[in-house]
Amino acid sequence: MPELPELEVVREVLQRRVVDQTIEAVQSIGGGSAILVRALTQQRLEEAVTGARIAAIDRRGKFLIFTLDPAVQDSRLFLAINFKLTGRLQLALPQDKRLPKTHLIFLLSNGDQLRYVDQRTMGQLYLAADLTQVPDYTTLGLEPFDVSPEEFRERLKPYRGEIKGVLTRGEFIAGIGNAYADEILWAARLHPYRKRTALTPEEIDRLYAAMRSVLRAAIEKVRAEMGEAIHLEPRAFMAVHLKSGEPCPRCGAPISVVSANQRLTNFCRTCQPGGLIKGM
Repeated sequence: MPELPELEVVREVLQRRVVDQTIEAVQSIGGGSAILVRALTQQRLEEAVTGARIAAIDRRGKFLIFTLDPAVQDSRLFLAINFKLTGRLQLALPQDKRLPKTHLIFLLSNGDQLRYVDQRTMGQLYLAADLTQVPDYTTLGLEPFDVSPEEFRERLKPYRGEIKGVLTRGEFIAGIGNAYADEILWAARLHPYRKRTALTPEEIDRLYAAMRSVLRAAIEKVRAEMGEAIHLEPRAFMAVHLKSGEPCPRCGAPISVVSANQRLTNFCRTCQPGGLIKGM
């Protein structure tokens, strides 16, 4: 699932490559438009965005937002993409081979194509005149780089569950998913299944610092490894996520894995003590 670091780099690339381009046509492959697009304006995507200028690209949490200036109406439209588990964008030339499960192709005025690819067809593309219409958008919490230490502590107080689950709640802090929650908690030396109510003030401060440092470092690494191949998801640099059985980069103990609620959690039992969860 693309999270804040990947989507921030995708936003940067698209800002350079597609802003001020016009969408000349949209191709829907295998019914992709009907399956993936939620037209909250009651317009068909193809009709609404053909001829529109891409005015801006923004990111909010795990949404990527295209601001569009339509050719046939005065008010702006928004295309908000929630990629879910396997959604990706690809920048390509017309002659480039399509990736498997390419569902939508936006033909741009500079000759490039912006393709939406989704192996499990789980993503959602919302066409809206107002972003408040987009489900889950208005409930998003602050961005990790916009929250102060004091705000972070206050926002944590209502939550009582396991700290990994809290980190991945978009209404708490926007943009963190399963993978980067593992990395943040490893950096903070906190067991993922510790209850929030069991954390000391010093541990909460460590969590806040780790959140910001891990995400900033990841953006730099993703930027270097992804380049402009925005369909990629570079994660080989991660310390523990999907590294089950490998030595912990800090202490050398094998990385553990727990599978629960259709989600894998990786952590180091030596560096992140405090849980009795069985795992490998």
